[in-house]
Amino acid sequence: MPPAKKKPRTYDHARTRTAVLAQFGHVRDAVRELDAERLALPSGVGDWSVAELAAHIAWIADSLAGGLARPPAAVAELSAAEWPFATASLAGKIAEAAKETLEGAPLAELYDRAGARLAEALDANPGSRVLDLWIGDMTLADFLVTRTVELVVHTDDLRRATGLDIPVDRQALAACTRLLADALALKAPGGAVEFRVPPFAVVQCVEGPRHTRGTPPNVVETDPLTWIRLATGRTNWAEALDGARVRASGERADLSGLLPLMS
Repeated sequence: MPPAKKKPRTYDHARTRTAVLAQFGHVRDAVRELDAERLALPSGVGDWSVAELAAHIAWIADSLAGGLARPPAAVAELSAAEWPFATASLAGKIAEAAKETLEGAPLAELYDRAGARLAEALDANPGSRVLDLWIGDMTLADFLVTRTVELVVHTDDLRRATGLDIPVDRQALAACTRLLADALALKAPGGAVEFRVPPFAVVQCVEGPRHTRGTPPNVVETDPLTWIRLATGRTNWAEALDGARVRASGERADLSGLLPLMS
């Protein structure tokens, strides 16, 4: 008899909303500290400068507010865990949107406007609202979880590019970690490997003999930030293993062929 299909993870919409606004606020405060020299630095994200990356983050908030201003869609097509696999085809479109955002106003003004628009829009809409999106229609509750991924990942990008110590909201980090762990389990379904990202996530993945009790024969464990960098292509499996940032035991514990999940 096949194992029962696992229910998708659910998230507290109010807590996710608070986390998204908090993390956007942390980035807004950091961007205000950036002078022209730092804004011109390479961001490490494609060929974007720090200024272009900062504009993209402002666009993340503003585009969600804009989506909530449009008429709702009827039925959700994507879950939060499916979202990472739907993003690759939009890279060019998103880069163009970021460029247009940067040309629209000074960064400080962009952030103030986008933050205010987003907070107002989130207050006015329930998590069940279905958004009409480029990647496929999603509930606001699920799409908001994906915003924690965007914000946490790009906060890390900004920190590395500029040297600024930008805070990372704990709830945003937790949601980002869990969504990407669930995406791994969706990409490689099975129960042969126990994948652990303490203190936020544990999932079973990879086809093979299923572990039922005792010590799992195949275990991979890492910290949240390393996992996020692996999942998004900011670091690779070999580097993380060599730096002892990933611990992997068992013949099926090599996840290098599954990574990155998104880039």
